[in-house]
This record gives sequence, C-alpha cells and structure tokens, in this order.
Amino acid sequence: MLWSCWLIANICMWMNDVSGAWMMTSMNVTPVWVALVQSASTLPVFLLGLPCGALADMLDRRRFLIFTQIWVAVVASVLSLLVFWGNLSPLSLLILTFFNGIGLAMRWPVFSSVIPELLPKSQLPSGLALNAVSMNTSRIVGPLVAGALIASMGSAYVYLLNAVLSIGAALMMSRWKRVQEPNPLGRERLWSAMRIGVQFIAQSEHFKGVLMRVAVFFLSSTALIALLPLVAKNLQSGDASTFTFILASMGLGAICAAGFIPRFRRRYSRDELIIRGSFFQCLAMLVVAFNHITLITMAAMCLAGAAWITTANTLGVSAQMGLPDWVRARGMSIYQMAIMGSTALGAALWGQVATLASVQISLVVAAFTGLIGTFLINHFNPDPGLQDDLTPSHALLPPVSDKPPETGHIMMTIEYLIDPKQAEQFKELMQESRKSRLRHGALSWELVLDMTRPGRFVEMVEDESWIEHLRRFDRMTEADISIRDRKMAFHLPDTPPVVNRYVMQSTVQAHH
Repeated sequence: MLWSCWLIANICMWMNDVSGAWMMTSMNVTPVWVALVQSASTLPVFLLGLPCGALADMLDRRRFLIFTQIWVAVVASVLSLLVFWGNLSPLSLLILTFFNGIGLAMRWPVFSSVIPELLPKSQLPSGLALNAVSMNTSRIVGPLVAGALIASMGSAYVYLLNAVLSIGAALMMSRWKRVQEPNPLGRERLWSAMRIGVQFIAQSEHFKGVLMRVAVFFLSSTALIALLPLVAKNLQSGDASTFTFILASMGLGAICAAGFIPRFRRRYSRDELIIRGSFFQCLAMLVVAFNHITLITMAAMCLAGAAWITTANTLGVSAQMGLPDWVRARGMSIYQMAIMGSTALGAALWGQVATLASVQISLVVAAFTGLIGTFLINHFNPDPGLQDDLTPSHALLPPVSDKPPETGHIMMTIEYLIDPKQAEQFKELMQESRKSRLRHGALSWELVLDMTRPGRFVEMVEDESWIEHLRRFDRMTEADISIRDRKMAFHLPDTPPVVNRYVMQSTVQAHH
C-alpha cells in the first residue's frame, strides 16, 4: 500500500516537473529561467530538509505523510486555477514550484525512515531498489501522462490531475494501521533534535563520505535533467512529446538496471560501483550534447537512467546502513539535502553556463566535472566500510533520581585509573568515546589529566538537561558498548570507575 502511495506521489512530482519545465520553455525566456524550475523544485528540500527530518523523528509518521499529500494537492490546485485563468507568469510559476517543493521536503525524510521500519535489515537493499523502481516507473508514467495532457488538453489539466491523485494517496495512507509508540521521556524539542541530527553526521566519517559522493554526482548529473527541455527543442521535430519520450527513456533505463543491482553489489565494492556509474553518466551526457537524432538521444538517456539508479541506490543503501533508527529520518533528511542542494545549485550553474555559452558546452563541462570529482574523492577519501555495529543495546541502565532537576545542564564525570605507560593508547581510545558521546547528543566532551596523580583521567560529558542525559542511554548501540568495554580494560582497580553527576548552576540561573 505504501509503495503504491509512493508511486502515485512520484508520478505527481514528475507530472509537475514536466509541465512546469515545458511551460517555462514556452514562455520564451532565457535558458537560466528554464533551469531555475529545477532549482525551485529542489531548493526547499535543501533549506527545510533538516527541520522536516527532525519532525519525522518526533511526530506520527502516518499523519505527517497524509499532511504532505494534502499540501501538494493544494499547491497543484492553485497552479491549475492560474493556468485556467491565464494569469501564470514565469515568476509565479517559480514561486508555486517552490511551494510544491516544500511538500517534497516534508515527505522524503518520512518515507526514507519508514522503509527500514517495515523491512528487516537483510532486505533493506532490495527494498530500496524496489523504491527506486517506483521512482523510475513514475519517471516514465508521469512524463507520458503529462505530455499527453499538455498536447491534448493543456497544462491546467496536468495540475488538476496532480491534485486529485495527491488526495487519493492521502486517503490511501489513512488506511495504514501504524501504531505510534510514545517515548516515555516525551517528545524532543525541535531545535535540540536538529542540533543532535547535525552532530551525529558531523561525528560519522562514513556518512560524511557518502554526502561528498552524493553532492558531486548530483551536482553534475542534474545538468541533463535541467537542460533536457532545451535539448528536446533542438532535436529534429522537437516538441513537448519529444521531451516526454526522452525523459521517459531515462526512467526505462533505470527500471531495467534495477534488477541487476544485487548482482553488481556482489561483484563490485561501493566505490567501484560509483566510479562506473559516474563514467557511464558522463558518456551518456556527451552523447546527448552532440547528437540531434531523437532515437540516439533516447538510447543515451536509457544509459543515463541505468547509471543514475546504480549510483543513487548504492549511495542510498550506504547512507541507510550508517544510521541507527532513532536518528534515521534526520540523517536521511541531511542526505536528501545534499542531493537537492547540489541539484538546485547544479541546475542554476549549468543553466547559466548554457546561457553564456551553449547547451552543448554546459553538458560537456558538467559531465567531466562529475567524473573527475568522483575520481578525486575516491582517491583522497576511500571508503573504509561500515565498521560500527549499530544494533541497539540496553546493556546500561539509565540512572534514577528521586528529584530529577527540571532545569540546568548536567555534567557527568567518570574517573579512570590507568597505567601511565598506556596513557597514549588510552587517549586515542577516548577520541572514539568523544565521537560516541557527541553522536548521542552531548553538548560537550572533555578529557582531563590529574596533574598530581599520573594515570588518573576524568572524562567530562555535558548534556542539555536531565531528560537529554537519559536519552543518551536509549541511543546506545553495540558499537558503543564495545568502546565502553575497551575503556574498562584500561581501568586498573577491580571496582568500576567512579561516576558523578552534577547540575551546572550557571545554566540554572541563566534559565531563570
């Protein structure tokens, strides 16, 4: 049911993009205005992805998904009315495309976090590939339906159908019997949830590597989509139907390649797949740039679709595997921000290059930018592989307080007594502890050495509040327990390290 809803939502997205791009092309504006339609569609995901991801981790995901579909339906209805009345200008088209993008910004992190909720970890790569099939089926169906409606009835009916389908998807989602389990610690505050999401990514070398590869690939590959209306117009007998067919060809190539992705993953490493995907994407863009025959362009777009799904699925699986459940929506929202931010920047950049030079030059420069950028990242930042076990662990029980403080930061200190000769090895291990504490949401972390007693180290961890201190125990994984066990191996006494917790009075006064 949810896969069907996702298919409908994506069909609506592509119908909106095709209609918007072709309407802007028909308004006799410069190439940069045409490319800005893609920027307006994707920029909201970059700007609003993190707060939307935080809300997806905090709120009932079913209701949140229903709300996003209603939002998209309202925007589509306004667009339909403006086209019917003949009052749609290039600026108003961009503004309403931006508002439609807000609906996408709200929807994507929720759906990304729902997929692992429904599937076991072993089936996640196949589930994400099936999700990509939905996206690329919509890449075929959406443009075909939009092109047929534009040619026979006009763009207003594209937006009207978009509104009707979005409401239908919302009604279908309302049948989902998902049970929202309330957190006994209550709902996180939005700003705090956003901060912790960013902190988690900042302390994850694996995820930062994924983001760099995503940004480079989509910065370059978006030139093909953003400039495709102009490519179609320059083909022999190019019109709206030509644009529709070559865009649908990209979706067809992606669907055909989806079945081979598990085989590719068994044969090649993550970075090998990304390099191959970037190479074939570059090749396809060069063919599209210098060819004027529609059938050859369609074949090149099939190749581009296969390269796109292989690279995007590989990076998407890598991102999902690097996220524990409690921060998944926030992490995937940042992943989507990287995609959409680079897409919006790329669309504006390559549109401007096409305006100053030509569409062909813009596509060539974009193609080689992606290929060279991917090679450089893989050379200087190779993939170490996912090394942490993110299985949730409840080995440590949270502390209990008769009178928990209502305000003020919490400072926890842990005293270790180690062999001074092992101090350097201990300090290296404590850097892993630092990353672990900050990933879980700690405000700050320090390690201090007793000047009068060599071998006595004190680990100091500051939390925003008592509730946030307790949340860190819920977020512990098997990898964190492993770090704790390794720290304990350095501790010399038979008794555990002394742990103290303090309420920081300066922050209490600040609250008052």
